[in-house]
Amino acid sequence: MEWAAANAGRILSLAGQHLVLAIVPLLLGLVISLPLAQLVRRHPAWRTALLTLSSVLYTVPSLALFIILPVVLGTRILDPVNVIVALTVYAVALLMRSALDSLDSVDGELSLAARALGHTAVSRYFQVDLPLSLPVLIAGLRAISVSNISLVSVAALVGMPNLGILFTEGLQRDFVTEIVVGLVAILVLALIMDLLLVVLGRVLSPWARFASGAAPRKPVTPARRAVRG
Repeated sequence: MEWAAANAGRILSLAGQHLVLAIVPLLLGLVISLPLAQLVRRHPAWRTALLTLSSVLYTVPSLALFIILPVVLGTRILDPVNVIVALTVYAVALLMRSALDSLDSVDGELSLAARALGHTAVSRYFQVDLPLSLPVLIAGLRAISVSNISLVSVAALVGMPNLGILFTEGLQRDFVTEIVVGLVAILVLALIMDLLLVVLGRVLSPWARFASGAAPRKPVTPARRAVRG
């Protein structure tokens, strides 16, 4: 504890860098995977191929990807872009299945009703499908955010500043305290991210808590409002 208190400033700085390297790929992965998932829903024949490709991408060793990307992108080995691109690849690979599952969970009758009321494919997606898919999508994001926070620490092996540096330095100096502090800090970041996503899910889809039917009246979701016009 004394070492952690004495180095609190550096630990917080590394935690901030770690969090940025974990959040940005998660957001980019979401932006990429959601349109791909919707495209696959419109062309079901592509589903197996895309899911297989995403599974193969996730099997690529992260350390190898961190080393290869500078050659492909023309960046420096310590450029944060390498880590962000690599983790975005992993995020898309994981999010593809979650995005498909979340969109598949939407009641087809609501989409048909929206179409009957004159909503275009784009308006149905943003006003019906996407809002109603949020509970399942958030659940997937929670798992993937923890994976991203863990994978960021591997980038410390190529010198990228993040909480993983505490592992490499602790091993080099045979200083267990530093390793334990790094581990605890990463666990805390993962818990914070998970809590934030839980809160975000409740804010964006307040009707989800009534899914069990315990509510005295059926909540009106944004999607239902859109269907009603």
